[in-house]
Amino acid sequence: MKLVQKYFKSELEVSINLFTSYAYKSRESPPVFNPGDMVWLSSKRIKTTRTTRKLSERWLGPFPILKKVSTHAYHLKLLSQWESIHPPFQISLLEPFKTSTILNWHEEPPPPIIIEEEEEWKVSQIPHSKIKRRKLWYLMEWKGFSEDPETST
Repeated sequence: MKLVQKYFKSELEVSINLFTSYAYKSRESPPVFNPGDMVWLSSKRIKTTRTTRKLSERWLGPFPILKKVSTHAYHLKLLSQWESIHPPFQISLLEPFKTSTILNWHEEPPPPIIIEEEEEWKVSQIPHSKIKRRKLWYLMEWKGFSEDPETST
């Protein structure tokens, strides 16, 4: 009986080793960050005030790394208004911050968009939004118009 148990235990170890070798072939080693490095933080698990995630930023920051918590977690220095968020983050939510290699390079704003030669109005702010009849409606204040006739689209 003990001989059978030893045999199955050894076969199980062989299959586990084979499985892990195949699993780790396609995996990349996690990036290593040092204290003081700047990283972007994914906004996947951070709740924002926006009504839809589609309109919010995908990456927040950059934030400096304070210390390494484990091989797959880092402690970040967050903004003071985010003190309710627990600062250690797993490495899958972090992306290294890369500075531009071109000296004194500044991206110019895009030119104004002309659609079918019609005038365009600019929105000064969106003070409120609501879901009405399964659609998202925004209350907008337009630049150049009085604040009294607010419109929604």
